[in-house]
Amino acid sequence: MLLNHISAGFCWVSPPRPDPYHKARIVSSSFRQRRASLPCPARPTGFDGVRMEKRSEKRRSICTADELHRVSVPNSDWKLALWRYLPSPEAPVRNHPLLLLSGVATNAIGYDLSPDSSFARYMSSHGFDTWILEVRGAGLSTLGDRLEEDEECLKNFSEIDSAINDGIDESRASFASEVPHMKKGGSEAITRSEEIGFTVRFKEIFKSISERLAGFLNGDLLEEGKDSAFVSQFKDLNRRLRAIIEGQQSFPAQISELQDRFAATLEEFQKQYEMIVKNDWDFDHYLEEDIPAAMEYIKAQCQPRDGKLLAIGHSMGGILLYAKLSRCCFDGKDSGLASIVTLASSLDYTPSRSSLKFLLPLASVKRKRLCDDKFVEPAQALNVPVIPVGPLMATAYPLTSYPPYVLSWLNSQISAQDMMDQKLFEKLVFNNFGTVPSKLLLQLSTVFQEGGLRDRSGTFFYKDHLCKSKVPVLAVAGDRDLICPPEAVYETVKLIPKELVTYKVFGEPGGPHYAHYDLVGGRLAADQLYPCITEFLTHHDMD
Repeated sequence: MLLNHISAGFCWVSPPRPDPYHKARIVSSSFRQRRASLPCPARPTGFDGVRMEKRSEKRRSICTADELHRVSVPNSDWKLALWRYLPSPEAPVRNHPLLLLSGVATNAIGYDLSPDSSFARYMSSHGFDTWILEVRGAGLSTLGDRLEEDEECLKNFSEIDSAINDGIDESRASFASEVPHMKKGGSEAITRSEEIGFTVRFKEIFKSISERLAGFLNGDLLEEGKDSAFVSQFKDLNRRLRAIIEGQQSFPAQISELQDRFAATLEEFQKQYEMIVKNDWDFDHYLEEDIPAAMEYIKAQCQPRDGKLLAIGHSMGGILLYAKLSRCCFDGKDSGLASIVTLASSLDYTPSRSSLKFLLPLASVKRKRLCDDKFVEPAQALNVPVIPVGPLMATAYPLTSYPPYVLSWLNSQISAQDMMDQKLFEKLVFNNFGTVPSKLLLQLSTVFQEGGLRDRSGTFFYKDHLCKSKVPVLAVAGDRDLICPPEAVYETVKLIPKELVTYKVFGEPGGPHYAHYDLVGGRLAADQLYPCITEFLTHHDMD
């Protein structure tokens, strides 16, 4: 049931389940109010129009948090999603709520892959009132009155992986075990005719995807009918992949089981494409509108005595935190952050050999002179409104994990060898990534230019003012992170006052190693990395 015109709306998901074998603790009055904020919270100022809804069973596979809150962004029709994980009643009482920010083109799922591999659950179990923000265009954030339509789409999309959501232990069987087998001599085997059938089926699926992608990339992408280097790269990759697939004689049967995931991914991409074409945005929209709205909402709900939050950002999430500190220093304002942790984040990638340098062609689209000495900006000259990150990854996945392994090198971009359970890896690839506006990537690509990340006008360099920050920072890098290598992370670390920054690189020469997403969902992160983060946050969790 949807209730309109309620200021502090949220979706009541799963009420906390205290351990009956432990006695209840006495907590401070302010924190008791936070923990007891059930479906009728106090009405905070400035949040009129936020919806409240009760979570039904059919949405259980979408949001795995304890509560799902929605907050309106001022002067827009966006309703941002906030996944809330209530602090354990047995854990130490914390003074500040914790905000988690995800990377570009990702949603909240990366922080909560499964009950046994959940960064968010780990933090809440250690007493932190934990909130994951899904910025505009990500996950369950919605535009205007599309709430039910978008959630129904995401419901269908997530039901494909319902076995994973219901528990990893119950879905250990490989895709091959789900395919009908022929019994031979007491063992299971796939007949040659079945293998040929699977191969034909997979080629048809891939051909359809390839044609749809080619149609998206073709046409007058740039003024004067010229392709950008970025678009040319994707078109060339698409042609080569199709040639490889069509020339392959056979594929493992389990690849064909991915067709439903492909279809769902493409359907979701179509919806996102239509939405983004009408409502484009960039990095500064996140920084100046989404983040402040979410922070104010969380403060109104949790009421920290000093009005501050703790925050952790992975990849672009950490970039947003750095940019907020810098902008607040420049404006002479308080950031509202007690301390921050950045995971694989930097404002300047120029010293590194980051694999993200494929974004450089976007940045190389120069301002074009028009008549009367007017100029058109890169984002206007490039008439490719969105980049389908999620569909591209879903399409490529079978070629990374099954013969002929033509794209196996992509796996190391996400996770180091043996650092992530295969089912969790699949869930991350198929459920965590979406579609993003080209305008956002255009601005983010400035991290590869001299001076590092800048605002949309190109005149404000975010790294220039970090030296004035007084907020403690823990900056974490992965030794095998190809997207944001340690040297890129350190390029920003060295700008922060030494007494306020702690820099750590996780991974050992002989292993284990940490790639980009291992810092959040790697199998050893809970033992090696998470305790380091909680120790840092606890030290700076002062009133």
